[in-house]
Amino acid sequence: MRLSDLQNKDIVSVMDGRNIGNIIDVKINPETGEISSLVVEASKSFGKFFSKDTDTEIKWDEITKIGEDVILVRKV
Repeated sequence: MRLSDLQNKDIVSVMDGRNIGNIIDVKINPETGEISSLVVEASKSFGKFFSKDTDTEIKWDEITKIGEDVILVRKV
């Protein structure tokens, strides 16, 4: 799987069904070469357009399922 494949998927919390945002980067463990976390850009909704939301880091072990169109995560 390529990073571009992951970037096209919606990130959804299994805790509340909320769309968390879009993947903008990944963090790689330099010792193992494995993905350690996904960096997700904060969702931009109309009410949050002018707010300064920060990016969210989702650790690899918080991912519950990677499907065809969505990545499910345990994140509130």
